[in-house]
Amino acid sequence: MVVHGEREVLPATTKAEAAKALQQFTAAYNKADKAYDSSLDSAHVSGALSAIDAARLKAGAKNNPGGNPSHTPLELSDAKFTIPKKAGWPRWFVADTAGNKGGDARWVLVFTRDGLNETWQASYLTLVARGDMPKFKLDGDGWAEAVPANSTDLAVAPGTLSKDYTSYLKSGSGAAFADGAQTSGWIAKRKKDAQKPGLATQYIDEPLNDGDYAPLALRTEDGGALVFFTSHHYVKQTAYPGSSIPAQSADVLALTTGEIKQSITMDIISNQVALDPPKSGGDQKVSVLGRIQGLTSAEGS
Repeated sequence: MVVHGEREVLPATTKAEAAKALQQFTAAYNKADKAYDSSLDSAHVSGALSAIDAARLKAGAKNNPGGNPSHTPLELSDAKFTIPKKAGWPRWFVADTAGNKGGDARWVLVFTRDGLNETWQASYLTLVARGDMPKFKLDGDGWAEAVPANSTDLAVAPGTLSKDYTSYLKSGSGAAFADGAQTSGWIAKRKKDAQKPGLATQYIDEPLNDGDYAPLALRTEDGGALVFFTSHHYVKQTAYPGSSIPAQSADVLALTTGEIKQSITMDIISNQVALDPPKSGGDQKVSVLGRIQGLTSAEGS
């Protein structure tokens, strides 16, 4: 009998293979971090994490050509794997781990691949406060349920979450998102930073949904979903006549083209993890549990 993996509903992987993928990622990540060389872990990362990680390593290499002088190996332990059963590619799974960095927060990674012979790649990485991860809906064999991007039984369809989030950041209004550090708190900080003596800061927010940046969602016990999604942001600082742009860090300068005279525009990729409640529930607000962003490039003028 021939099993067609693109049509059959199958577990994305085994827990043993998931553990191996996590170990291989960690080893490659540490090699790349120690040498400040993105070629050493590029086969093990994709999507938002790849964009953020590659830029970080590029800046590090420019400022420290001999490697990372403060390298401390990342250690991930107490791994809990949630593996969905689904048809078609990509297949993916979630690793919820403890780390020796990031305080008491859990390191939550999503691994994806597009074929049986491909390497598992970490596409999302967020830090989530201990105790904030939800319980997932599991079948009798312990497999999770992947939620389609166009699902209509959630407060916000996973496929439109990036668009709704960036629209919310622009307008500062709307009931789709619960108050928190990565929602109302981020908007308040932006407003505070927008106008300072001698300096104006502008923001452009864009959804990012395609290819390796596609959102991924797991069904939770309450009928909602935990959604991983990406967004794209530009921050432009402009100095008034007679003023100057604040001094930038060595890492920012390493990723900057052009000369910073009166302005600098920073290109940022951000990945989020959010609790998306069921449409049948009482509270229809999405809660953003964690967010990690990284500067990928900048331009001075």
